[in-house]
Amino acid sequence: MKAQKILAWNIRKIRVELGLSQEKLAMEAGVERAYFGKLEQGTENVTVAIVDAIATALAVPVSELFRQPLENEEMPKPLRAGRKKP
Repeated sequence: MKAQKILAWNIRKIRVELGLSQEKLAMEAGVERAYFGKLEQGTENVTVAIVDAIATALAVPVSELFRQPLENEEMPKPLRAGRKKP
């Protein structure tokens, strides 16, 4: 799996586990929601500064965003529309 896809996988996995919407995480990381969506799909290149901002917003080390998914690990399901964590 390419680094871009690994990054996208881990951002989505952690974001969903925390119950954060793309919009909320993008806002906390200081990036546009549309750009964040492409990043999470693995179709957008990202700078180290943005990776650092996302890791900070998720409260994880940068290295956690590049963890290779396990062979049998499934992509997290998207959050239901309107579901917001308080």
